[in-house]
Amino acid sequence: MLSGRTGGQYSDQNWLRSFMFTLYGTSVLVVSYFPLFYTHLGFSSPQIGILYSIGPLISILSNLFWSMMSDRLGTIKKIMAILLAGQLVTALLLARTTDFGAVMFILSLFYFFYYPLFPLADTMAIKIAQRHGRNFITIRVFGSLGYSFFALTIGYVLRALGSSYSIAVCIVIVVIALLITFGLKDVKRTEENNKNNIAGSAEEPLKRGGLKQILLQKEVLWFFSSVFVLAIGYRMNEAFLTLSLKAMNAGDEIIGWSLLASALSEIPVFFVLSKYGDKFKELPLLAFASLMFAARFLFMSLANEPGTVIAIQAMHSISFGIYYVTAVRYITRIIPDHLRATGMAIFTVVWSSAAGLLSGTFGGFIYEDAGRTVFYVVAMSFSLLAFVGFLSKHLVDTGFSIARYSRRKGN
Repeated sequence: MLSGRTGGQYSDQNWLRSFMFTLYGTSVLVVSYFPLFYTHLGFSSPQIGILYSIGPLISILSNLFWSMMSDRLGTIKKIMAILLAGQLVTALLLARTTDFGAVMFILSLFYFFYYPLFPLADTMAIKIAQRHGRNFITIRVFGSLGYSFFALTIGYVLRALGSSYSIAVCIVIVVIALLITFGLKDVKRTEENNKNNIAGSAEEPLKRGGLKQILLQKEVLWFFSSVFVLAIGYRMNEAFLTLSLKAMNAGDEIIGWSLLASALSEIPVFFVLSKYGDKFKELPLLAFASLMFAARFLFMSLANEPGTVIAIQAMHSISFGIYYVTAVRYITRIIPDHLRATGMAIFTVVWSSAAGLLSGTFGGFIYEDAGRTVFYVVAMSFSLLAFVGFLSKHLVDTGFSIARYSRRKGN
């Protein structure tokens, strides 16, 4: 251990922290400023909803494909470099396109390379943190810091230059992230895992049946079903938050402040849960987070001023902050290490892709036809349904424990 403290022991962590910081700059653009770019091109709300949902549709396959390739080849760094190169090429094409059909096609290609980066980066963070005996939040939190930084700076940049420069800013950030990948230290399967794979003949299931092996677990299916329901409401808000602010006559810098409020608010929650989260069971925490999402969307349905929305965005801390850390902790417990990248990919497919597809398509029509208030009431309803899902699973588990205890006491 002492020898490991010399020679830049933490350089792999620092490079990954820098990568996380930069990577989430693209997330700011894709999630919050691309819709404004589509508005600049003259697209309607239903068209923007379709564009938002096309990426998640493509990413259902791309997440699983690239993450299973990572598990099979035993490399994350090289896969992420390929994905960023693909993003760069498609972003360059997107910058020259204005026709709706062409934008939809190129954006589909962009999303094929965009979505898989996040579960792969999280997987690398988990493995590198384990290598140094730390919690992965000490690395992942730099994604939140990066999101905060870019949310604010991009807002002011685009206010000065105009929404038409969104793709140009995206290209710059992707190039920086691609350059940083050269400094990353790849993570391999540990010798212990390799021995276990060989001794237990796990290599073949990993290549051919990893996905099936994960999804056959009832606990995993229940968890992902509840995550999916919660994600629908969350993705509805994500897709149309900027448009809601624009309808309140908010400028791009106000949008940046609202994104900053949400990103900064989650950071202290990340640290608190990384230190004390193990003292609490995952399912009750997930149920509480779902309830906070419901309250957040209820307040959004009532808000009429940009300043109020910024305050509501601070509830990101007790909704998404609690949810994300707890969900990752739950996944690492119920999914074996040699299938971790595939498990994280499924999590991303459910949380981002499948939910984004559904929320983008019907969300756009609800927003256009029924208005913002009804839109957020629907999002709140999905959060309440997820609350019931997580809590009922916890009560079922607790009920079985009480029953077993009662039988033992009776004997």
